[in-house]
Amino acid sequence: MSAVGPLDLALTMPPAVPVDPRAAERLRDLLSGAGVVALTGAGMSTGSGIPDYRGPDGTRRVQPMQHGEFVRSAEGRQRYWARAYVGWGRFAAAEPNAAHRAVADLERLGLVRHVITQNVDGLHQRAGSRRVLELHGTLTAVTCLDCGEETSRERVQEWLTDANPGFLDRIDAPSQVRPDGDVALPEALVTSFRTPRCLVCGQDRLKPDVVFFGGSVAKEVVERAFVLVEQARCLLVLGSSLQVMSGYRFVRRAARDGIPVAILTRGSTRGDAEATLRLDGLVGDVLPRLVRDLGG
Repeated sequence: MSAVGPLDLALTMPPAVPVDPRAAERLRDLLSGAGVVALTGAGMSTGSGIPDYRGPDGTRRVQPMQHGEFVRSAEGRQRYWARAYVGWGRFAAAEPNAAHRAVADLERLGLVRHVITQNVDGLHQRAGSRRVLELHGTLTAVTCLDCGEETSRERVQEWLTDANPGFLDRIDAPSQVRPDGDVALPEALVTSFRTPRCLVCGQDRLKPDVVFFGGSVAKEVVERAFVLVEQARCLLVLGSSLQVMSGYRFVRRAARDGIPVAILTRGSTRGDAEATLRLDGLVGDVLPRLVRDLGG
């Protein structure tokens, strides 16, 4: 089915951009001292066919699911699950790209100590990174908001297939998968979709184990991330505009504590004023070169 086939990388792969060689050399010098904590955003996964929320100019390109709407509105949950059901096959088919592999290589070389990721796609782990803190959770797990029962996303997909026979056959054309793993669908299709129910309590408030926009990261996760940043010799921001406080707060903490902050991404970021080094470039271009230069 085209609606659930492989991701179309041509839709999301950005063109290569020239990189300031002096800034690249300074970044290499910063990383060579080890003790680096990487803070990664959606720009890490664009090379895998998963688009980011914002373009290089910082403008939001898609409207993500809001936490309040999902929790309060049955219609909102129906819309999310219909779109997520169609998009899951393509989202789950995404493979780690050169940037993910480079970060894993930097860990293997003893330079990157830990990864704090804002992404929910699990691609860092699949690329070989072993110390990953998922700030916003993961799409591979689902939790009932009423009784707390946890299950796998694959199992929920099976339920949805049984409850909505032939639904994928009604999708006329492929739609680009979005950062949350869902796709845009006509409203007429959404309203006919049967949402998943918890097998334990029977309620229809199953939620992927991720932090939607407007939601809060668990306190213990935030505290763990702050500890990692405070223990870092350098904070390396990769593929994030830092527009939301969820990630930006760690840049502020590092700058407050005198920890160097290096930012590698396309376009400007909210943290540019706190950055020790700012490099405008594509993570998939710059990071593999750094690995080679650093002995990888």
